[in-house]
Amino acid sequence: MINIALPSAHFFDEMLLTESKSNGQHRAHYEAYWHWLQQADAQTIERKKEEAALLFHRVGITFNVYGEDDGAERLIPFDSVPRIIPAHEWVMLDRGIRQRVQALNAFLHDIYHQQHILKAGIIPAEQVLTNDQYQPCMQGVDLHRDIYAHIVGVDIVRNNDGQYYVLEDNLRTPSGVSYMLENRKMMMRLYPELFARQRIAPVARYPSHLMQTLRESSPVNAPVVVVLTPGRFNSAYFEHSFLAQQMGVELVESADLFVKGGVVFMRTTEGPCKVDVIYRRVDDAFLDPLAFRSDSMLGVPGLLSVYRAGNVVLANAIGTGVADDKSIYPYVPEMVRFYLQEEPILNNVPTWQCRKEDELAYVLANLENMVVKEVHGAGGYGMLIGPAATKEEIARFRSLLRARPDNYIAQNTLALSTCPTFVDEGLAPRHIDLRPFALTGAEIRLVPGGLTRVALTEGSLVVNSSQGGGTKDTWVLEDDEC
Repeated sequence: MINIALPSAHFFDEMLLTESKSNGQHRAHYEAYWHWLQQADAQTIERKKEEAALLFHRVGITFNVYGEDDGAERLIPFDSVPRIIPAHEWVMLDRGIRQRVQALNAFLHDIYHQQHILKAGIIPAEQVLTNDQYQPCMQGVDLHRDIYAHIVGVDIVRNNDGQYYVLEDNLRTPSGVSYMLENRKMMMRLYPELFARQRIAPVARYPSHLMQTLRESSPVNAPVVVVLTPGRFNSAYFEHSFLAQQMGVELVESADLFVKGGVVFMRTTEGPCKVDVIYRRVDDAFLDPLAFRSDSMLGVPGLLSVYRAGNVVLANAIGTGVADDKSIYPYVPEMVRFYLQEEPILNNVPTWQCRKEDELAYVLANLENMVVKEVHGAGGYGMLIGPAATKEEIARFRSLLRARPDNYIAQNTLALSTCPTFVDEGLAPRHIDLRPFALTGAEIRLVPGGLTRVALTEGSLVVNSSQGGGTKDTWVLEDDEC
């Protein structure tokens, strides 16, 4: 029998009811898993955990944990308790993500063309046009199907009210989908009996959906697609090589590409090959040393001129970062209303913009209870979690906010939902989030679920793999029958 620690009543737990009278009863959509769990033993679970680690190591699924002294790549911890989403909840999430991605693409096209939303005063023009992620070189550039963000990862959390909220949007080079796919393969290999007990929506179609999306991003018939990676020392290199292999396309580095006659070519053993679509995992600043950072060794000289001429597609487009900047995030619900004339299906987390004097005053007065984030930050870095911070950390952030208020936003500390997770003592609640991936080509495509990230340290709210978080398989039930 596996020891199961009851979750706190302060948090929404995905599997267990937290009401005082529930006595640890499970939620209806966990019925089949719960019955299996009652018959499982800790030794078998531990043995399969070791098997999973060995298999992941052989495949090469690694990630850098930044800040570690040795700087070595490590296995991302994998937890075998799935995060299960009932069908009716996924229907709502699916609709909300599609709506949000559609509005974000409309926003990107608008700010690089007529700028209607800025002229209407919905978003302050200076907040967009002076943003570090805004790329003036994209002004007036027409893209096929007007798509800027072909691949979007939307980070979603559930608060203690049981409701889902969007925490942030990832439109530059969103990562993690390879772990979603490998987690599913691992669970099906280790626990095939669980998949026989209920109908779990498949995720294996993602690579074919991605390939179709990339092909649809180009006006060329049968376009040549490549994946551009910074190289094997990049923390997400496994994902770059994995997706290229899954799609059956070439994985290239900057030295493999060159520009000639207004076209991008790939060097091959049979001679130059014209490239039509580049799924790039290189940031804007490093894409073209002639246009951006001159010291970049990761880009292709002349790439921007070819792109602006419409002779190659970049997915995602240059300049998409302005739409996932945390200073723009508070306006996404207004984008939905402005471009789609609809009410947002998914709400933002209430957010204070420290650039506004009255909102800064509120944040400074409540700093011990706030989460403060850099507007350009990522990976859980450059942030303050007030309730878990020391007096020295709070004092330091108070000084940073006063010196550069425009560089920060703040949010109330969310009571992120928990999900039982295997620890040394048995099962214990750990905080989680969810990153579904949306693909936009001729239509918007999602595979059911996404990457569930879990904060493995007790009480921690930081789920990022770059800071030692782990992952879980995400199951979306194909119907609500339990």
